[in-house]
Formats: sequence, structure tokens, C-alpha cells
Amino acid sequence: MFEQMHEVARRLEELGCQLADPAVLADPARYPALMKEYKALTPVVAAWQEYRKAETACAEAKELLEAGGLEPDFKEMVQQELCENKEKLGPLARQLQLLLLPRDENDEKNIILEIRAGAGGEEAALFAHSLWRMYAMYAERQGWRCEVLNCNETELGGVKELCVSVEGAGVYSRLKFESGVHRVQRVPETETQGRIHTSTVTVAVMPEAGEVDFDLDLSEVRIDTFRSSGAGGQHINKTSSAIRVTHLPTGMVVECQDERSQYKNKDKALKVLRSRLLAQKQAAQKSELDAARRSLVGTGDRSERIRTYNFPQGRLTDHRIGLTLYKLDSVMNGALDEVLDALTAADQAEKLKNAGLQG
Repeated sequence: MFEQMHEVARRLEELGCQLADPAVLADPARYPALMKEYKALTPVVAAWQEYRKAETACAEAKELLEAGGLEPDFKEMVQQELCENKEKLGPLARQLQLLLLPRDENDEKNIILEIRAGAGGEEAALFAHSLWRMYAMYAERQGWRCEVLNCNETELGGVKELCVSVEGAGVYSRLKFESGVHRVQRVPETETQGRIHTSTVTVAVMPEAGEVDFDLDLSEVRIDTFRSSGAGGQHINKTSSAIRVTHLPTGMVVECQDERSQYKNKDKALKVLRSRLLAQKQAAQKSELDAARRSLVGTGDRSERIRTYNFPQGRLTDHRIGLTLYKLDSVMNGALDEVLDALTAADQAEKLKNAGLQG
């Protein structure tokens, strides 16, 4: 498994030399690419060095013990050191296995987050707003930046449809497993007889696509302007700054009305369209590759029910990995790490299994 590590270490040393070269520092195209590779390889080599250090310590301790003639106290110390370093080898090997797995090229990208009310009418729209609040609070904890691109609200404060740009370090890597159908079970405020209702909300998490990631042919796009709707004062009613972009080959429609500037709304709408089309393309490719098996944490299919939020019991259940937590209030207030960590761990375990590195 670690045969390529010497080559990886050599490459890291080579990159360090190149990054110190003034000619490379002055190259705006080459420097970022080399720095990205350097940052990706650094933790791999660091883990490898720790593994080799523990391995060497074990070998030296065994050699001392096999030679014999040690004082009792010193022998006990050597045996303890041998045990401690043996215990380190397993976790370090697993860490290296994970670091050597092929990386998701989208992990460090920003995302387009779309939340849509599904079955359940107004209650579904209210829960869609609750999910948006949950993600916004989690983003704030992570130091990410959220920008609402389009929002279709209901009179009772719910959300029929919401489109948000989320920017920050590792956004996609943390939220990529959130795509799917989220089901809620609770007693709506409008329910007079205390009956529990079941509603659904669809969440889509897409890596943000730039012009380089997806070459959008503008001749296949129709752009319409219309007056913004909802709260916003006189400006909303008097100007046609809202933008509706239609991708003619697929019929995909994106609206953006958050900005006062028609140009800015157009730019954001095209960004969302690129991201949707890229996600569609990647989903089709993944579907072909995964035809023979399904991923442990789901395929990201938006029709798949991934999680249930049961408010009467204060229970959250993620159906893909069988995770159940009785701390729904804290999760809805943005404490998502325990759920996201479990999903990431399950995904990593499945990748290791498929790579033949874990039984």
C-alpha cells in the first residue's frame, strides 16, 4: 500500500524547491497550482513520517529485547515503548490509507445549496425554512459566508424554494452528503387536534461551477427580465431587475432577484445554471460507474429519503448509515458535526473496502 510513499516524499521536496524559485513566485498561473499540490501532499508525507518513526521505534525496541541482558527497570521501559508504538501503527496506517485514497476534486469547492418544500403544503415550507436556518447557523460556526441568490417565501414565513451560495474552506466536503429528501414528523402550529404530520423537503448540494469547470454555450440560453416579488419596498415594485435564465436544451430554469442590479442577478443566475448542469453531468457519469453497486451513504439522488427529524421524540435518524441521535434541538441549532462526521467516516470506510484495504 505504501510503495509509492518514497515517490510522494520526493515530489513534496521537489515542490518545496520550485515554490522557493522567484520565477515560480512571479508566475500567477503556475504558483497556485504548485501550492495546491504542495498542500495536498504535506499531510500525506507527515503521516508517513510518523508511521516510519513508530515502525523504527518498534524495530529498535525488539532488537534490544532480543539481545537480552537488560536491567529490569530498563527492560520494562523498552517493553512499554514497544507496546505504545505498536498501538500507534494501526491508526497511523489507517490514516495513511485514507490520505492515499483518490480525492474528490470538488471537496474544496464552494457550493450552491437549494432547498425546496416537498409534500406537506405550508408545513413543508415552514420546515424548509427551519433547514435553511440550521445550515446557516452551521455555516456561521464554520466561518463560511452565505449569500441568498433567490428565495420564494410563503405568507406564514415558510420557504417554497431557496437558492444560496455558500463559500468557505471545505464547504462541499462537509455538506455533500446532505443532498436528498429530508422528512419531518411534528405537530404543526396550525394543528388544533395535536396530530403529528409528516412532510418532506428536498435539499440539493452542488459544487459551484465556474466558466472553466463548465463551458456554457450562451447561444443555448434565453434570458428574461421581470419585476422582483416579495419584500423590498418601492424598488422591488418599480424595476425589472430580476432575471430568469432558461437553458433551452434541458428546459432548466434559474431565477435570481436578490440584487438590485440586473447585471449582478444575471451573473449569479448563470453561476447557478452552470452548477446545476455540472451536477447533472457528474450525476450521469456517477450513475454509469455505480450501476453495479450503491454507495454506503447514498448516491445523492434527490428522490432518496435520507433523514427523518422526529420532533415529538427529539430524534434524528439518518437512514443511510443507521445513525440515531436524541439531540434534535441542538442539531436544528446548527450542531451538525456529529452527523456529518459519521457520514464522512462511513464514506471513508466504504472507499477503503472497495479499494481492498479493509475487510
